[in-house]
Amino acid sequence: MNDSILETKDLSKVFKGFTAVSGVNLRVRTGSIHALIGPNGAGKTTCFNLLTKFLEPSSGQILYKGQDITEVNAAKIARRGIIRSFQISAVFPHLSVLENVRIGLQRNQGNSFHFWKSERVLDCLNQRAMALLELVGLDSLADKLAMDLPYGRKRSLEISTTLAMEPELMLLDEPTQGMGHEDVDRVTALIKKVSADRTILLVEHNMNVVASIADTITVLQRGSILAEGSYQEIARNPKVMQAYMGTADAGLKGAHE
Repeated sequence: MNDSILETKDLSKVFKGFTAVSGVNLRVRTGSIHALIGPNGAGKTTCFNLLTKFLEPSSGQILYKGQDITEVNAAKIARRGIIRSFQISAVFPHLSVLENVRIGLQRNQGNSFHFWKSERVLDCLNQRAMALLELVGLDSLADKLAMDLPYGRKRSLEISTTLAMEPELMLLDEPTQGMGHEDVDRVTALIKKVSADRTILLVEHNMNVVASIADTITVLQRGSILAEGSYQEIARNPKVMQAYMGTADAGLKGAHE
């Protein structure tokens, strides 16, 4: 029985003679937290762009729940349950925290971004929106403008709006980038919490985060898979140590902090 939600087979991307992703065979297990790591320029973001169809692969296949989605466009990918949050906070700054989440819920109902709908019609979404805000610890800030939130809380809001779209597979691109330790700890705990009934694939540079929540880690180097396994296996892998120019555990943890 195949327990993977996402697979790639010999996935490659070439830009004008430069191979950014080369023959990647990735397998993300259903219900797991899977981290994609590697030195700068390893091809992590290109992989994410291929999986969410912001880029078309030069060759290879992408399978989602056993079905070939290589030719499926970005909008249909999202409707199938693959939702991505971006490296920068993607919220509507001049809308309230509650309104941001409500937009995510509208999309799931098939009437997304209908700003002209009456408050009375949209109020039916408030209970679900508040439940999502409570999940991420933002329910007390529901009426606050998104632009007034501290950076770490904006990322929590982005995760909440992503959850509003009911993803089966969440792709998180550098979810803790630019955060202080307190925000990193909060968002790490949040990712672990929301992973209870969904699969998460994340690109993350902070090895403390990866070590604490990832079930499986795939290491990319120069567009190819260098190693894969648990954090303990990856941290002791000589090829990984060399790629990060460090030694075992200390080398990995110090590589991008």
